[in-house]
Amino acid sequence: MSSAAHPASPPLTERQEARRRRILHASAQLASRGGFDAVQMREVAEAAGVALGTLYRYFPSKVHLLVATMQDQLQHMHTTLRKRPPAGETPAERVAETLMRAFRALQREPHLADAMVRALTFADRSVSPEVDTVSRLTTAIILDAMGLDGQPTPAQLSAVRVIEHTWHSALITWLSGRASIAQVKIDIETVCRLIDLTAPDAA
Repeated sequence: MSSAAHPASPPLTERQEARRRRILHASAQLASRGGFDAVQMREVAEAAGVALGTLYRYFPSKVHLLVATMQDQLQHMHTTLRKRPPAGETPAERVAETLMRAFRALQREPHLADAMVRALTFADRSVSPEVDTVSRLTTAIILDAMGLDGQPTPAQLSAVRVIEHTWHSALITWLSGRASIAQVKIDIETVCRLIDLTAPDAA
């Protein structure tokens, strides 16, 4: 189903890319003010200055739109982190620092964070390409922080997947009020130690 709904498409023109960026900006602004429920497709279209039909051609649903918004936010984070990389001595320390910096960025916009995480939770198979892109970006951010010389080992990639799951779960429990920021930090630092355990010379 998803392959039929997402055929290989040509790159966006400059004008189309500018329109897409306006849409994502409008989505983020509305979500920042009122969370998931505040992102109504008609209001997004009005704020972005596009026709409602045009919006649906770019994003078939609100979930598609908000997952794409999370992708956009992660790309910005990745760029920022590359400009100012973490300073920890070990890969585990650097990844923990990186994820806490990303977490604090989301913490500054709790309504936006809640909207994006809820969209990921609601996403069905039709949103798989967008969800996969979010996962690949998160993986790239973690691998950058690890500072590997060469390709990661299968054990390291497994550790990265567990770290991603923990980070996502930590976001959900914090947003629902079931975990403090201090607890999130402890959980992230704990799971990041898996990286040092999977280093080729760890044995």
